[in-house]
Amino acid sequence: MIATHSMLAFLQSLGAPELIVIGIIALLIFGRRLPEVGRSLGKSFVEFKKGLKDTGDEFRDTTDEIKKIQSEARNSGSVEKRSSERPSNFNDPNPSESTHESVHS
Repeated sequence: MIATHSMLAFLQSLGAPELIVIGIIALLIFGRRLPEVGRSLGKSFVEFKKGLKDTGDEFRDTTDEIKKIQSEARNSGSVEKRSSERPSNFNDPNPSESTHESVHS
């Protein structure tokens, strides 16, 4: 995104006289085809916006479907709840000698 801003930084300093000169040059280069070029650019822009909208709609639909599946899984009880019980020797500060020896052997 930063690269785009630096590439288009020169557009911020364009005033009315510069834009008029650019318009005259465009008229000289494209001549009679300028309206056709403008139409094709407009159509391209509209198609681009439709593609973005379709992609956004597809993303939103997929996200909604995932949320629905997760909600159904939670409600049906298929998601197993982990037991909050601790092992009986979890807080034992002096483990038995047999356990200690088997760990270091």
